[in-house]
Amino acid sequence: MKNTIHTLLLLSILAMSAPQIFANPPPAYEGRRLYVSYCQLCHGTDGKGDGPLAKAMQISPADLTTTVRSRSDTILTKIITGKGRQTITGRDRHNLLSDAMPEWKDVFSEPQLKSLIAYLRFMGITKHSLMGDPKVGMQLYQQYCQVCHGVEGDGDGIMTNLMGVTPMDHTNPNVTNPLTNSDIVKSILDGKGRFMPAWRGILSQSDAEALVSYIRLLSH
Repeated sequence: MKNTIHTLLLLSILAMSAPQIFANPPPAYEGRRLYVSYCQLCHGTDGKGDGPLAKAMQISPADLTTTVRSRSDTILTKIITGKGRQTITGRDRHNLLSDAMPEWKDVFSEPQLKSLIAYLRFMGITKHSLMGDPKVGMQLYQQYCQVCHGVEGDGDGIMTNLMGVTPMDHTNPNVTNPLTNSDIVKSILDGKGRFMPAWRGILSQSDAEALVSYIRLLSH
């Protein structure tokens, strides 16, 4: 118990005093931002095609949680942008999924398209909901977690060599997917093992939930 308290105090001091090194947002994180701004009105919060604008327009957007799985990044790029001939059907138009699908070729840059597709992939394979705000989660991660888990979340933080620990690699879905949201929240708030400190009293339940959502996006 004494060692745990000392570890928590040390990490808290380091988190507050260490120079802030910010990673570029993970692709799925940036993709979610684009999705919320441009796609959610029609495709819905969960990507199932039940957005409020779709209902008002009486259209049936694709259920992205299923249709995206069978399409390559190249095909998804053509569907989103409307560029080029659809290589499976030979159609000149991109609206394979819906006649009401806009062409976004003049809106999204190539990096944005890749980020958006990364988030669509996340929606198509994840079994975990985003229980908190990942924007808040990223800020908290940079403040409290990167000192051990690393700027990119891959477990290579500046404390790892000093303490001789191997933190969880949050970029590896094989590691994070088997854990439920509740499992990760509990680890954050109550600690786990010898070196993962309990942040209860420093982080709230909603803080922990926001961190979980950011961690989910880190692995995609």
